[in-house]
Amino acid sequence: MSIFQAIILGVLQGIAEFLPISSSGHLAVAQHLFGLNEVPLLFDVMLHLATLLAVVLYFRKKIARLFLILFRWILKREIGTPATPPLSAEADLLTGSDERGRKTILAVIFATLVTGIIGIVTSKFIPDLPIKVTCAGFLFTALLLIFSAKWEKRQRARNIESQAEQLPAKGISILQALFIGFMQGVGTLPGVSRSGSTIAGAQLCSVNREAAGEFSFIVSIPAILGAFVLEAKDLGEVSSQIGLLPVLCGCLASFAWGYLSLSLLMKLIKKGKLEWFALYLIPLGILGLIFF
Repeated sequence: MSIFQAIILGVLQGIAEFLPISSSGHLAVAQHLFGLNEVPLLFDVMLHLATLLAVVLYFRKKIARLFLILFRWILKREIGTPATPPLSAEADLLTGSDERGRKTILAVIFATLVTGIIGIVTSKFIPDLPIKVTCAGFLFTALLLIFSAKWEKRQRARNIESQAEQLPAKGISILQALFIGFMQGVGTLPGVSRSGSTIAGAQLCSVNREAAGEFSFIVSIPAILGAFVLEAKDLGEVSSQIGLLPVLCGCLASFAWGYLSLSLLMKLIKKGKLEWFALYLIPLGILGLIFF
């Protein structure tokens, strides 16, 4: 693999990891076009790890708050914790209080367990799937984005009419976490966007837009770290087949473009515009099914 190819793959990973268009699917298509048929899976995981650093940097305050809440929880103390504020559609559902933070921590754990189980199963057959399956995954992601957007808007309209609160004041429930974890597991399939499926899953179980986006990326942290641990045995193979410099260049490109795309996506989530990406995914999937 050349440095140029590694940078292109890194840019694709950085953009597609956060935008709901499937980073793994774009990497698979790009590697197919480049004729890179023997790229170790760990290389893709390392690009994911680079975008993970972008997540940690972007959500550093919220992640630090969760660690503080966890520390208080372990010590069974709530030092200077304010009372839970009234919940509104725009309230901080994840870390607005110690109670919500504890719910978020449990939600991350349960969602990760479900994703891990699904990921172990799918990892056994994903490498052998043809590129057409990836293209079909693009179409599935597009339909999922459209459906979840319509569902969320309908729920929002109903809540406004009934003057009902959209979310429980205590935060994300275990049942919601299990469903979100299942949808993140679906996102391990080729061509299916992890961020798109996870955000859609959160919206389908009545989590508001902003909290759905934030939780989607926070819950990706243990998932990506777990994938790296499982593939870490191939570190020597990556360095020998690809080379250290291309790997570093790809990871730097992935981190930089990942942070930019994450910033953009959070703005689009607040505006409720995720279904716009279906306009890109549908023709991409159709063309892929035709030409591949």
